[in-house]
Amino acid sequence: MGTFENYTPCFGPKWSPIGSFLPPLSFSTLFLIFAPLNKKIDNTMATVTRESIGTLHDKLIVKLEKGDYLPSFEKTLKQYAKTANVPGFRKGMVPSGMLRKMYGQSIFNEEVIRAAGKKLEDYMKDEKLSIFAQPMIMPDAARTQLDMNSPADVDFAFEVGLKPEFEIDPIKNKASLTRYKIVVSDRMMDDEVERIRRRYGKVESQTEVTNKEDLIYATYEQCDANGNVAEGTGKIEDTEVLDKMPAKLKEMVMGKKPEDTIVFRPADVCTAEELPKFMKDPLKANPEEGEQHYKLTITKVGLLIPQELGPELYAQVFQNQEVKDEADFREKLKAELGREFERITNERLQNEMYELLVHGTNIHLPVAFLKRWMREGGEKPKSAEAVEHEFGGFEHQLRWQLISDKLMAEQGIEVSVEEVNKDIKTRVLQYFGLGPDQEDEAPWMDGYMAKIAKDEKMIDETYRRLLYNKLFSYLETTLNITEKEIGEEEFFKLGSAHDAHHHHH
Repeated sequence: MGTFENYTPCFGPKWSPIGSFLPPLSFSTLFLIFAPLNKKIDNTMATVTRESIGTLHDKLIVKLEKGDYLPSFEKTLKQYAKTANVPGFRKGMVPSGMLRKMYGQSIFNEEVIRAAGKKLEDYMKDEKLSIFAQPMIMPDAARTQLDMNSPADVDFAFEVGLKPEFEIDPIKNKASLTRYKIVVSDRMMDDEVERIRRRYGKVESQTEVTNKEDLIYATYEQCDANGNVAEGTGKIEDTEVLDKMPAKLKEMVMGKKPEDTIVFRPADVCTAEELPKFMKDPLKANPEEGEQHYKLTITKVGLLIPQELGPELYAQVFQNQEVKDEADFREKLKAELGREFERITNERLQNEMYELLVHGTNIHLPVAFLKRWMREGGEKPKSAEAVEHEFGGFEHQLRWQLISDKLMAEQGIEVSVEEVNKDIKTRVLQYFGLGPDQEDEAPWMDGYMAKIAKDEKMIDETYRRLLYNKLFSYLETTLNITEKEIGEEEFFKLGSAHDAHHHHH
């Protein structure tokens, strides 16, 4: 399969160097490696020799003779003469000597490089070499510049990192994993109903603060000990339930009315535990500013009145759906919660499978080559320190890429354009509360899909998500997965999948 460089189902770094050889090598500004061979030209042409320089790390030497590049150089120069635009000359009428002097060397370099790149690519295809990234010019060879006035036989030395052969041991050994099923308890349902009643509730204005559930609308300003605010001081607006305020500040606010003010120091009204949170939100300040005075001005006091259970609330929560009564409402809410928990537990299982395969599969990598490629193969060079810092995450993602590519190739896992379009349509219809069979009610869909077809990012993200969903579905059939019921609190206390499997072979 191809590379999916940006796909991350909550896993590791986004970028991976896996890919086929990137053709052809365009090192037009590079100083090239070559050595005059001091032998006559005969009928033999370019050759490639190969030697091992480390684990899955090979050196490829392309030997070019003059006859491999000179004819194409002369031909390209003649073609260029027909189209060159040089001030003072009509198109195609520039003297060949002038053209050769002006552009000959760069064209010469390109032709030599093209010949070497083509020979290298042909060799790798013939030998069926599966490599990481692309060949890199050897760093330790003598370098000099090609000279069109003294054409010579040349050697180019490249290093390549070879992709490893490996077995996926967790699949071979049918490793065990747990699929959790979160039980939706009655208490959880009561909490959810109350949360929804509050979400759709109304705020009634109050004349003073009397209740821990009162909503306090306030502004905060830095000031001096007497409450004097310096000119130009910023004003922070905030709304908070009284009960969520620091305990001592809560006592000071109780009984206050709109327009009342309180001057305080956060360090005086907050416990050591409360201070960092209160300084960050609402004050948007550093904890060390806790000794500073602040002026709190109450602008409004409100009481949130939760929405009553009844047809009005049911219609707001479940638009385009009929809800008969409270029992039906709770049943629909329970199904919604169940779907959300299923999504969360499924995401955890996919993470578990990912970590199990990455850490449980014995894969040898050409580490020296990959580190050099990380240093020099990107848009900007990286320091050795930066590479060492990033290599762990990079290697983790690289192992997953190798494993997933292998499985997708072996199992023929693919995603068609039709599947991508169908998935996008289904999600759009869901957004508007329509089912997959209600496309007739969305006459604008064709125009929308024509627009989406140009959105490469959405198409790509949908493609990758569907592809990996198919891969994980396959893995569920090959691994030994047992289901276990679990409470919500217990589930969210489970350790991370990464920590459970973190050991490379």
